Amino acid sequence: MAAHVLGAADTHPDKIALAVLGLSRAERWSYAKLSQAVLGTGTGLLQAGLAPGDRVLMRLGNTVEFPIAFLGAIAVGLVPVPTSTQLTAREVAGMLETVAPAAILRDPEVPCPDTEVRVIDPPALERMRALPPAAWHMGDPERMAYIIYTSGTSGVPRAVMHAHRAIWARRMMYQGWYGLHDSDRLMHAGAFNWTYTLGTGLMDPWVMGATALVPAPGTDPAQLPLLMKRHDATVFAAAPGFYRKILNQHANLDLPRLRHGLSAGEKLSEAIADQWRAATGTTIHEAYGMSECSTFISGCPDHPAAPGTLGRPQPGRRVAILGPDGPVPRGEEGTIAVHRSDPGLMLGYLGAPEATAARMQGAWFVTGDQAVMAPDDSITYLGRTDDMMNAGGYRVSPVEVEAVLNHHPGITQAAVTDIEVKRDARVIMAFYTAPAPVATEELDHYVARNLAAYKRPRGFFHVEDLPTGANGKLRRRDLRAIYEARHGQA
Repeated sequence: MAAHVLGAADTHPDKIALAVLGLSRAERWSYAKLSQAVLGTGTGLLQAGLAPGDRVLMRLGNTVEFPIAFLGAIAVGLVPVPTSTQLTAREVAGMLETVAPAAILRDPEVPCPDTEVRVIDPPALERMRALPPAAWHMGDPERMAYIIYTSGTSGVPRAVMHAHRAIWARRMMYQGWYGLHDSDRLMHAGAFNWTYTLGTGLMDPWVMGATALVPAPGTDPAQLPLLMKRHDATVFAAAPGFYRKILNQHANLDLPRLRHGLSAGEKLSEAIADQWRAATGTTIHEAYGMSECSTFISGCPDHPAAPGTLGRPQPGRRVAILGPDGPVPRGEEGTIAVHRSDPGLMLGYLGAPEATAARMQGAWFVTGDQAVMAPDDSITYLGRTDDMMNAGGYRVSPVEVEAVLNHHPGITQAAVTDIEVKRDARVIMAFYTAPAPVATEELDHYVARNLAAYKRPRGFFHVEDLPTGANGKLRRRDLRAIYEARHGQA
């Protein structure tokens, strides 16, 4: 996988592979320099006593060290586990039990519980870059390459195992979504340690021999158009929230080299797409996917999505809309599914074979999202069937958040859902029963200690009863009506 990503180092060693963009300066990496850093890091990790197959938990900040260490580990047969810096020590402790890493690559500023697992810090990783380059660890493309975490419908964050072949599946996105060429300069707005950035913003441009542009950590989204113009960005990729923040500050954008934008992470609203088109004269192409299979439905420059749809299955993908007995006819509602033969589909959930089996329906991996496929293959998204929430581009399980709230001594029972508080902005809200209301400040501090920032409720509502159906099952969809009736109360 890593050898495939950095193949351009052999053919275009002096071309700029990565530029980390600040307002006053840019840090540039050629393909040769990047490959040396990756393979030197691989050598260092092996010299540290790690062996192929070992798992390495990544608790690094939003710096270039993250993708170098990620690819360096894969290059020598290790299995990196990238994680968000927003996770708390409590959340990481659960990951340590599941992953059982042989080492942790850790910035001291990033939360992590006390552990006896070996820790390798950023200065040590930086020194590794200059070591003699390791040989690529080649082998079966079905073997595990990396693990990423997501939240499943059970509320338990799942460790998703991906094979080396996953990088081969991404080629279906190059023209099926990106419209990417080796001359492109693709800017991604996300952090280095976000899997959307690792894939769309870094690895895919590098496979194509293009140049990846990433804003320096801490860059204000309002400054992104200036960086795009100054550095001749031709393609811009971000979650819808970044587009919204840019448009809130800029009604018109002068981006003469920009051809189009890309969006994923959450549903792109038509309002944002229309505003971006009016401001830039370019189109945003949306993609649908998930941690278990990346993206596999999208619009693209050659075949833009029909209005109101997600687009079409990317060339080479086998996608169906399933009912209880298999694929349903065109025009009928069902659940989005991708065929188990897709090279981008996960190997499974680490340590959870039953959860893996539950996501399969015959030859299909079932996403849990409802949709309709038109005769022209366009797919219209109808909503989530598993109550998963989406806040700022992150999929969050309500069960996981509720489990934390239910441990608060003052709360009897809690329920959460995501609510659109203003146009195109969704946040998590919590509703709870208790003998008496709990101070909002206390609940804010409680969730800050126990949940990553993107999982934390932004409002807390004390209620007499939570809405349930005739069978006593919680009806989270009805929580929105409570919010609307009591908007402004906490």
